[in-house]
Amino acid sequence: MQPTEQPAVRIYLVGAHATGKTTLARWVRDRYGLPMISEVARGVLAEMEAQLDALRSNVDLVDRYQRQVFERQIDAEFKQTGSFVSDRAFCNLAYAGHHATILGEIATDPRLSTYLESVRGGIVFFLRPHKELVVADGVRAGVEWEEVVRIDGMVKLLLELFRIPYIPVASLAMQERVRLMERVLDLSGLQPVGAHGRDEAPSRRLATNGATN
Repeated sequence: MQPTEQPAVRIYLVGAHATGKTTLARWVRDRYGLPMISEVARGVLAEMEAQLDALRSNVDLVDRYQRQVFERQIDAEFKQTGSFVSDRAFCNLAYAGHHATILGEIATDPRLSTYLESVRGGIVFFLRPHKELVVADGVRAGVEWEEVVRIDGMVKLLLELFRIPYIPVASLAMQERVRLMERVLDLSGLQPVGAHGRDEAPSRRLATNGATN
């Protein structure tokens, strides 16, 4: 019996930092055997050799950092021709609007319109914040609860402004988060690895950035 062909589905996990996006992205990756696009911000920061203190005080550096994150995110996703799960999408625009001065420039970038059309055609899960999840991650300048709430509000504004359909994930319980995502993805036609004759091993070999977000 031939395995059932999986539909091409793009899955996005969006929201503020410290909401559990990476944890759930890995779960989707492992359960459904999909390539995972890890958060690009850490890689950009490492290449720039920038410290958090500098990102708090140097606006030019912040602008360059946020622009590179925006461009790298788009490039990483457009390189994938089939299904994937992305640990965020346009979330860095929320940070750019809060910390940088380039949001107006990005808004007029023709690549943004093309990218948003792609996101609208995917499945977007919007993870809402909880105080229990707020921990320092060594990347972003703000890890205070008030900062998380501000970014959460800006991500929601962008979702509504760009008219992107989304599914809110408000529960803190991992069981309930997983059950919600499982049901939505099952309805989309995705099948868990092993349910259609494929080996589960490849999903475990997919690269990850090793951090929880």
